[in-house]
Amino acid sequence: MTETPIIRKMEEQDRQSVLEMMRMFYASPAVSTNGSEEIFRADIDCCVQGSPYLEGYVFLQAGEVAGYGMLAKSFSTEFGKRCIWIEDLYVKEAFRGLGLGSAFLRFVETAYPDALLRLEVEEDNERALHVYKKGGFTLLPYMEMKK
Repeated sequence: MTETPIIRKMEEQDRQSVLEMMRMFYASPAVSTNGSEEIFRADIDCCVQGSPYLEGYVFLQAGEVAGYGMLAKSFSTEFGKRCIWIEDLYVKEAFRGLGLGSAFLRFVETAYPDALLRLEVEEDNERALHVYKKGGFTLLPYMEMKK
């Protein structure tokens, strides 16, 4: 039986580890943009400095940092409630298949029981799609745009 992961708020001591994981995540086919060192550092700054808009978490398995997640907070007028965007969800290759992604989704659902949970996923990321669907997420029937 796999040991239960520890999910805790990101701390300054996690900066280098999270930065390395962000580089891997944003260079992978799981993300359509490459990000940048400036963006990664700004994101981590927000997480460790207590931003009201972004929360960061690390996942520990057997005492080792095994992954991270970031949540952005907003309000959905479409659904009339607080919205939590699961912005980043990354698990190191060596720890995939142990249920860390599912554990983080359950953690978020417990932490924000009355919120709408949203996320983006690349269509061909079958492993992530499986985890999200297993967690109760459904596809929305429209595109998202940005400027």
